[in-house]
Amino acid sequence: VQLVESGGGSVQVGGSLRLSCVASGDIIGRYCMGWFRQAPGRLREGVASMDADGNLRYAEGVKGRFTLSRFNDKKTFDLQMDSLKPEDTATYYCAAHAGWVDDGLNEKEYNNWGQGTQVTVS
Repeated sequence: VQLVESGGGSVQVGGSLRLSCVASGDIIGRYCMGWFRQAPGRLREGVASMDADGNLRYAEGVKGRFTLSRFNDKKTFDLQMDSLKPEDTATYYCAAHAGWVDDGLNEKEYNNWGQGTQVTVS
C-alpha cells in the first residue's frame, strides 16, 4: 500500500495543524496506522497509533494535544495537532502495517511509509 501525507507547514507557537495520510488501498479496519516524527539530529519517534479495531495510543508528550482520526470512506487517517510547541518541529511520517502489531509506537513494526511532511513551530 502507498501512503501520501499532506498538511504540513509553518505555524506559530500555540497554533494548530492537521496532517492527512491517504492510502492507495483499503486499509481502514485492516491495518495498524501510525504517525511518527523525526527532528534533525534525533531518532524517529512514534507520536500516535490506531490499531485495526480503532484503539488509540499517544506518546506522552502529545497526549491531550494531538488527535488521530480515521475516515473509512476516504481511506484517510489524520493527525490533528493543537497547542503546538517548538519541540513539535519535525518531519512527520504516516505509516501502516497489515494486521496486528505489538507496539504501535515502534517504527520497526511498520513496513509501509509515506514520504514525510515538514512541520515547523516557531
